Amino acid sequence: MPDVPRAVLFDFGGVIADEGFHQGLYALADRLGLDRVQVMEACGEAIYASGYITGRGSETDFWHAFRARVPFIESGDALRADILARFQLRPRMVQLVRRLRNAGTRCALVSDQVDWLDRLDARDHFYREFDRLYVSYRLGKGKRDPTLFDDIVADLGVRPCEALLLDDNAGNIERARSRGLSAWLFTDEAACLAQFAAILGDSREMTA
Repeated sequence: MPDVPRAVLFDFGGVIADEGFHQGLYALADRLGLDRVQVMEACGEAIYASGYITGRGSETDFWHAFRARVPFIESGDALRADILARFQLRPRMVQLVRRLRNAGTRCALVSDQVDWLDRLDARDHFYREFDRLYVSYRLGKGKRDPTLFDDIVADLGVRPCEALLLDDNAGNIERARSRGLSAWLFTDEAACLAQFAAILGDSREMTA
């Protein structure tokens, strides 16, 4: 049986919860009759160019930068509400976090998110499930910077090889591995739970 990692780092959107940001932007693209990938890329450019993702710019700055790239007319408040509504926690993933912590593994939430994550926590109360929170908006550094993973393992007091990242972004997986961490590309909830079931020895409960 494989060893249980000393630390597991969970992405939020796409792992702990449905990827509401992508879903909301795809819906916006569809309403505008635009290419989904181009709208996603434009949003990514805007959120970094505005500094909002790392807490150096405001939400107003972000919407201004995004509108300069995508000509939507609905308000930022309305689009934010639509996006946030699409983030729905995955109960079995939350249960996985609890089981890992019960097994002595440190669990951290590692998210390239803005202060919207606080709104989601106020609604769903998931911060309390984790030993540590590493959020780009608070840290001033996101997962595009590989040294973030150095900072995290140092803060958790583990060696890079003792930490495992779960993320649905292949680039983040590559960057984590480049810093010596183990990393699994999350593509399917059931498959992820089956992998952990093999480690924790409770396959019947975890995959039910």
